[in-house]
Amino acid sequence: MSYQEWWALPAKPKSEWVDGEVVVNSPASFAHQDASFLLTARLRAGLSGLHVVQDVGVQLPNNRVRVPDISVIRQPPQQFLVSEAPLLVVEILSPSTRGEDTVRKSGEYAAAGIGQYWILDPELAALDIYANSGSGWTPQLHLDAQVPRGTALVDGAHEIELDLTSLLAG
Repeated sequence: MSYQEWWALPAKPKSEWVDGEVVVNSPASFAHQDASFLLTARLRAGLSGLHVVQDVGVQLPNNRVRVPDISVIRQPPQQFLVSEAPLLVVEILSPSTRGEDTVRKSGEYAAAGIGQYWILDPELAALDIYANSGSGWTPQLHLDAQVPRGTALVDGAHEIELDLTSLLAG
């Protein structure tokens, strides 16, 4: 199936377009969706003036379309897809997507100029925040059972307090 054929489908399952192939994602678990909702609510409350959205397609270089669990953008897109690099994207790990999210998407997001990559791992009860250094990702914050609270700086101007326990409350 070509990109044009995929794009023209009247109803798509949750899917991404990568290297000429449609990547269909399985339905998210309760824990995944609950964590996504809680983190989205926290980001919306703490990042006034920015747009926080779930499951919106992001146009990446090399004719790729990825659908991060959460994206933070300055302006709503003019088209269906977000075409400007988001300030940050979040992937919430699931057993079936762990490798794709931490290896393949990580490189694609860095190359696209996305400012930060947040990885929330409900299974390990951890949140890792990375900043794009232009040559890869630099660790910014790690939260886990030992250190469940911290402050993230988004776009150099927005500080947001995070409590991992409340993000994984479900």
